[in-house]
Amino acid sequence: MLTRLFEYGYPRSRIAVRPCAARDEARLLVLGRRGGRVGHRRFKDIVSYLKSGDCLVLNDTRVMPVRFEGRKATGGRVGILLSKPVSKLEWEALIRPGRVRPGAVLKIGNGKYFASVLGLANGEASARVKLSRPLARDLFKVGSIPLPPYMKRAPNASDRKWYQTVYAREAGSIAAPTAGLHFTKDLLRQIKAKGVSIAYLTCHIGYASFRPVRSNRIEDHVMHTEHFSVPASTVRALRAAKKAGQRVVAVGTSSTRVLEELGSKLFKASIRSFRGATQLFIKPPFRFNVVDALITNFHMPRTTLVMLVSAFAGRVRLLQVYKKAVRKGYRLFSYGDAMFIR
Repeated sequence: MLTRLFEYGYPRSRIAVRPCAARDEARLLVLGRRGGRVGHRRFKDIVSYLKSGDCLVLNDTRVMPVRFEGRKATGGRVGILLSKPVSKLEWEALIRPGRVRPGAVLKIGNGKYFASVLGLANGEASARVKLSRPLARDLFKVGSIPLPPYMKRAPNASDRKWYQTVYAREAGSIAAPTAGLHFTKDLLRQIKAKGVSIAYLTCHIGYASFRPVRSNRIEDHVMHTEHFSVPASTVRALRAAKKAGQRVVAVGTSSTRVLEELGSKLFKASIRSFRGATQLFIKPPFRFNVVDALITNFHMPRTTLVMLVSAFAGRVRLLQVYKKAVRKGYRLFSYGDAMFIR
């Protein structure tokens, strides 16, 4: 399938570069998978679409403040984004601007830490760096939240709160599970009071999730890896919902990937919990074996995220809905509005 089939147009003014004033006041586009019926609500109305017995699955990963300003020996400033740990000291990183030679030593964290550039990858701004000592809490205080590059602004103090779900627990991501940003603690209480089972898994999200697919055919794309864990309590909740004929409602593409990666293994009584990694590329056509409904944001064109949602809702239908959402002024991407596909 051609990658260009997952393109759509939008004006830059539709990109949400700041969060909504209240998390659950974001707009919610409701899409029926079968009839294609479209509704327009507020995210707090999600309660009315969930049913007693449903299992709502949330990703409790926590975004790490791994964006730093480095200083070269010449005094020049360099932006460093630690994107993936290789070991306790070594990280894959993105460096802006990319004019940093291998062997350069960059001061970070008010000079308490140093990052040695071991090498650049493919002539791009990606590199491998070695820290002078492992990341610690004091360095995290110096680092900032790594907002997606399309926001084209520096993160501020409020992003530490807003670019994090209210239920984030396990540090390990450099990007937020954005569908979860719309939930408030009060909204989760309302959902639970309705008889919905709320379950958690952890799936750490990397920078690659934002990258457009570069190959002409999506089948030629090499999918990135995400590490996950699913506790026994979540496995029990999923089994109970399916046994009762109720829905599994995945919050976000990361939760969806994990659930569909495990597939039928989720329902083997001998297995109590799961831990592993997924390179599952969900693209049309795909048979969903676990997820019955999906809460998600609006995603960038040509990304594996929009391909996953296309597999769930239907590519042609989804792009038609995206075009309608753009016309109606929906806010796009990480800090943007949401969809509920049921």
